[in-house]
Amino acid sequence: MTTTLRPAQPLQHHGDGTRSRAYEVRVNSRPVGALELATRSAAEPRTGVIRNLRIDEADRRRGRGTVAALAAEEVLRSWRCTGVAVSVPADATPALRMATALGYRETGRVMLKELAAEPPTLPEGSTGRPMTQAEFDAWLELAVVEYAPRLVAPGMSAEEGLAASRAEHARMLPAGLDTPGTALLVVRTAQDGIAGSVWVGQRDLPGLGSVPYVYDVRVAPEHRGRGHGRSLMLLAERAALAGGGRHLGLYVVEGNTPARRLYASLGYRDTTVTAVKELI
Repeated sequence: MTTTLRPAQPLQHHGDGTRSRAYEVRVNSRPVGALELATRSAAEPRTGVIRNLRIDEADRRRGRGTVAALAAEEVLRSWRCTGVAVSVPADATPALRMATALGYRETGRVMLKELAAEPPTLPEGSTGRPMTQAEFDAWLELAVVEYAPRLVAPGMSAEEGLAASRAEHARMLPAGLDTPGTALLVVRTAQDGIAGSVWVGQRDLPGLGSVPYVYDVRVAPEHRGRGHGRSLMLLAERAALAGGGRHLGLYVVEGNTPARRLYASLGYRDTTVTAVKELI
């Protein structure tokens, strides 16, 4: 029997120059699952994305998912993609094993917390407030530079990664401080002054829809090790609750053990593993 992909819709061209297409996974002419392919940017070199790969229960444990993933990679190569990214539920052990076997390298995890009804109290001596315009301007330039390496796909230069980061921030913060659904905050203490910042926006998460999401949290290097990271995360919870949120999500980069420990201590749990692979 032959496992193949069959388009389930016409190729979709989006306003930002990216593309996507849904496919059926078939064994001969029989549908046994589905997936979606997309690109992250219009500029080359492109990174492709495999989304929502699903094999029907009756056809699992027969290698269908592996063959479908390899076929998806071939489609992305034909789209001139030089790399591919996947997101796998953290509790999907077989899918995680398959990704590892196919050469995917873990890049980080999405974590989620269900918020208490009452907003948390900041540590004594700590206060939070919105960024000023001057603080936002300084923060934005640093955020663009620090995020750029995470966007450098195989075949991309550092300059292309920086341009991609600048475009991504412009897309997500079109009105700067006044972008709807966004909170850009700083925490201040009498001892350290402005100790750090946090950016809370919105993101769609599987099964929950749009939820408050921490896109960036940073403590000034000279103020690290004094508990300000915890204060910033509590400030983010307050912002999420003020906006009517009941959950708060975030992303932690693979290898950032101190951050993972902090988030776990605050009640966050792993929901999704992200991984990438170079397409040769």
